[in-house]
Amino acid sequence: MWHCHSVSSRYSVKLRKKLDRLNQLFLESLEGVRVIRAFNKQQAESRRFGEANADYAATAMLSGRITSLLLPLINVIFGVTTAAVLGLGAHYVETGAMEVGSLVANSQYISMVLMSVMMLALVIMMFPTAYACAGRIAEVLETEATIRDGSFSLSERPLRSTVEFRHVTFAYPGAQEPILKDISFEAHPGEITAIIGGTGRGKSSILKLIPRLYDPLFGEVLIDGVNAKEYAVDDLRSLIGYVPQKNVLFSGDIASNLNFGKEDGAQQDWQAAAKIACAEEFILKKENGYHDRVAQGGTNLSGGQRQRMAIARAIMKQPEIYVFDDSFSALDMKTDQTLRKNLKAAMGDATIILVAQRVSTILDADRILVVDDGMIVGQGTHQELLKSCPLYREIAEIQLGKECV
Repeated sequence: MWHCHSVSSRYSVKLRKKLDRLNQLFLESLEGVRVIRAFNKQQAESRRFGEANADYAATAMLSGRITSLLLPLINVIFGVTTAAVLGLGAHYVETGAMEVGSLVANSQYISMVLMSVMMLALVIMMFPTAYACAGRIAEVLETEATIRDGSFSLSERPLRSTVEFRHVTFAYPGAQEPILKDISFEAHPGEITAIIGGTGRGKSSILKLIPRLYDPLFGEVLIDGVNAKEYAVDDLRSLIGYVPQKNVLFSGDIASNLNFGKEDGAQQDWQAAAKIACAEEFILKKENGYHDRVAQGGTNLSGGQRQRMAIARAIMKQPEIYVFDDSFSALDMKTDQTLRKNLKAAMGDATIILVAQRVSTILDADRILVVDDGMIVGQGTHQELLKSCPLYREIAEIQLGKECV
């Protein structure tokens, strides 16, 4: 019985993994339905899902067969034991060694014991699935967070709206080489610090270290003169308005998404943030204005509208440090220019750190960092970098034209 239970447990674990694979393929097909249709891959995806389904079904049936052996096995034991007790008891009654009442009592005791064994068998049948699921849940619960809280109080910060990187080296978990190597720079209150460079060179990785989405391998990230690791994570992130590269909106309405930045935000707060982010123009055209529905993931809004909504959500927070990860890429040149002008007028003593692909977006930045292969290869204003950094000059000439540089 226990061997049967052990085999069943192993198959239950396999079954959970195969169900994971099935769910993964289903989700991929659902999210990528437009891509699948565009490349005429419906048959191939259907075949891939069918193979995973057949694999899952085969494992489920095998696991079911192993488990289903338990009940017949218990019934056989039940029948054989009852027959043996009655047969032996009949012999003792015939020879006068036992009373009929004692035989009946013993057969009842045996029945009670065997019923308990049957109940145990039912528990054993359910146990493999529960065991497999409990093991997977335990993996999640026992995983230790690498980002731990510090104890430094926000009120004791020596500076305000200041970010400093000191010789920061960083690699993603499991990566062969660091994505960032010896990064050092400072961003001060009221300044715009821009980061530009080629794709996959580490620009976004710099920004992820500021709100401690990751911690550096070596070096320090200082927020307001204090190592970011010294703060409680919630306190640190309360200082930062972060707009990620992939803009995620939540189901609800426009107002509820804006209130992610400020829980008790009111109509005037929404209007002020939307105006700065150039989102007011499309929000006012909606049938229900700020209470118009937002579908899951913001799929009923265009890319540019989602991007402006994400910027407005960060502005609602009125943070000390704005972090924009390529947050102007979906905007046309006119909207981009207007938004940056609005932002500069409204930022006050806040500092802005942004990743940009377009040189035109960062012409008026106080500091531009040129990143190549995880290192800062140039640092200065637009005019300074044109003279001192060949890579920046090359990017500017391609985007703006040689006559404008």
